[in-house]
Amino acid sequence: MACKAICSVALLLAGALPACAQPAPPARVAAAPAYADVADLVIASDLVIDAVIASTVRIKGAEAANAPPGVTRYYVEADVTALIRGTSAVAPRVGYVLDAPLGADGRQPKFKKAHVLLFARAVAGSPGQVQLVTPDAQRGWTPELDAVTRRIAGELVAGDAPPVVTGVGNAFHVPGSLPGEGETQVFLTTRDNRPVSLSILRRPGEQPRWAVALSEIVDDAAGPPPRDSLLWYRLACALPPALPARSTQALGLEDARIAQDDYRFVIDQLGPCRRDHAGG
Repeated sequence: MACKAICSVALLLAGALPACAQPAPPARVAAAPAYADVADLVIASDLVIDAVIASTVRIKGAEAANAPPGVTRYYVEADVTALIRGTSAVAPRVGYVLDAPLGADGRQPKFKKAHVLLFARAVAGSPGQVQLVTPDAQRGWTPELDAVTRRIAGELVAGDAPPVVTGVGNAFHVPGSLPGEGETQVFLTTRDNRPVSLSILRRPGEQPRWAVALSEIVDDAAGPPPRDSLLWYRLACALPPALPARSTQALGLEDARIAQDDYRFVIDQLGPCRRDHAGG
């Protein structure tokens, strides 16, 4: 009986073990979730709910006919412990449909009493019912995931939240008075037409400096956005790897080349928009 209980907990938290008799692996510090994965979910969600699963009922027949192979469909009820994101209250207990893949041993996972974060939207006309924004938008709670989720939810409602970047506009380069000196400015397009621009300053013998401005005025004291911040995400996960040709069509060949180099410098400095989760 004890062996069975231990195996059930392992299945819930970390996937099925090869055999219950195997010794538990050494405890490891949980890796922080990729910021972009979590941001994708939080931004897509009207509701982000901290909850504990109360019950699961397997859905069979016609209602589960379109479930992918190797997936079990459940109706889940969960008790809400906190509303992390949402503009209105939610019921103390919410219900939703969950498609969950089988464990590594081919068994159905057991979720009862699991502590989870739900990334969801309300179901119109059905109080107490929510819909997950992606098939994998029920995530097992960890301190790391909770912290990143709450930070992103706060960034989204902050008064200085950056706009959604949709692309690259025109780029300009002004050479300086010394060889190798100059400044490039790249204007970005945004969903709500708010101004966003990149500026790259080069001086002979110095590392290029760049900054992002969220107004018509470029602040000389501004700098790059912190890694794993909402502004970093808006840039790193939206900008193309190179300037479109139309962005430099008004420039001479040499100025266009420098603008391209400066833009690539910014992209390199931002780093990749890492996503670790297939559903992110």
